[in-house]
Amino acid sequence: MGWTHRLPRPTLSPMTSTLVLQGRHLCGQEIDQIRHLLAAHPEWGRSRLSQELCRLWEWRTAHGRLKDMAARTLLLKLERSGHIHLPKRRSPSPNGFRNRRVPVVAHATEPIRRALRDVRPLAVSVVAPGSEDLRLFNSLLARYHYLGHRNTVGENLRYLVRDRLGQPVASLLFGSAAWKCAPRDAFLGWDRATRARNLQGLTNNTRFLILPWVEVPHLASHVLGLIARRIRADWQAKYGHPVHAVETFVDRDRFKGTCYRAANWLRLGATQGRTRNDREHRIRAAVKDVYLYPLVTDFRRELCAFACSRTEGRADR
Repeated sequence: MGWTHRLPRPTLSPMTSTLVLQGRHLCGQEIDQIRHLLAAHPEWGRSRLSQELCRLWEWRTAHGRLKDMAARTLLLKLERSGHIHLPKRRSPSPNGFRNRRVPVVAHATEPIRRALRDVRPLAVSVVAPGSEDLRLFNSLLARYHYLGHRNTVGENLRYLVRDRLGQPVASLLFGSAAWKCAPRDAFLGWDRATRARNLQGLTNNTRFLILPWVEVPHLASHVLGLIARRIRADWQAKYGHPVHAVETFVDRDRFKGTCYRAANWLRLGATQGRTRNDREHRIRAAVKDVYLYPLVTDFRRELCAFACSRTEGRADR
């Protein structure tokens, strides 16, 4: 599935002098720290700056790794809003090169036309960084998904699904939730501050691909059910915190959302057909139906909780 969202324009409130950005509560003193680093070390490039900022703030994942990409995104947003001026890029973004061409990985394409019971049990595996599965995953999405595949920034999980004979039948990508979505925010009871605190408790199914040679009735909804039963634990294992619900955006010009409804996802409404760059409301985009699947019974309480202690120490967007 594809989705679009508009990133917030960060501003410091004159009342509180705080800024919620990348899940962190920034005050003027922290922004001054960034300005001091820039002034004191003009020889640093953007990568060095983001790494040193992570060390200064002890900004790490649950596994102790520097949250370098989160820091880079934070710095870019601060620059775009006029709070800081970053040094010029010393080289093109490596993501641009990685996304231009995805190597083709050999895979079987023989038709799989069976009943669901004849391909079960399905094997669902988390795609590990640097693995052969990752190369296959990227190749399949790039070649067969109508939106293609780009590198993800922030927290994410990739899944490959194989049939009982070990042949790939589906791939799914879960990443950052949309920053703003009116039907979803109304359903959850989110205002801007609550959403900023708790957005990392929600993930977005940004890609779902059943391979084109696979014709197995009810396979898609069955796969969604398998993922729903494990993604919370998988997220906890990878990032040190769970997710409480999953969202997705279905292009209604292309799909009817049948598999999501069959898997008991809730249709919350539709997007307004605008992109995140549509600041003057002139750019039209595909209208998408908004679906959400709660992973726990008390998902609203979890997603509306005041989680300052957690969000001040964590950020991945």
